[in-house]
Amino acid sequence: MISSDAAERFADDWIAAWNAHDLEKILSHYTDDFEMSSPVIVSFMNEPSGKLKGKAVVSEYWSKALGKFPELRFEKLHVLAGTNSVTIVYHGVRGLSAEVFHFNDQGKVYAAYAHYAP
Repeated sequence: MISSDAAERFADDWIAAWNAHDLEKILSHYTDDFEMSSPVIVSFMNEPSGKLKGKAVVSEYWSKALGKFPELRFEKLHVLAGTNSVTIVYHGVRGLSAEVFHFNDQGKVYAAYAHYAP
């Protein structure tokens, strides 16, 4: 079970890393073989499934995103704690957004799912 305090700490650290555009710090939250799912992957990476697996591939995707949006900034709106997951609801360059993070026993994210308001 992830406590509310732990979920808030993760969210604050994750958002701070993105707002600093610190790709290494962003990636430090994830396992080496994590899977990322996002509708943006379809257009940015020409991947019809909307999924990428592994830090190397996701790093390329996020590097492109940071380059395309130099003004990228996230504003935390809500943090929801689950059994072994956290959902962060935030306002970003795509408007209202939410990401769901699933954690392994070592506290690293092994799967993440991004969602955006239509």
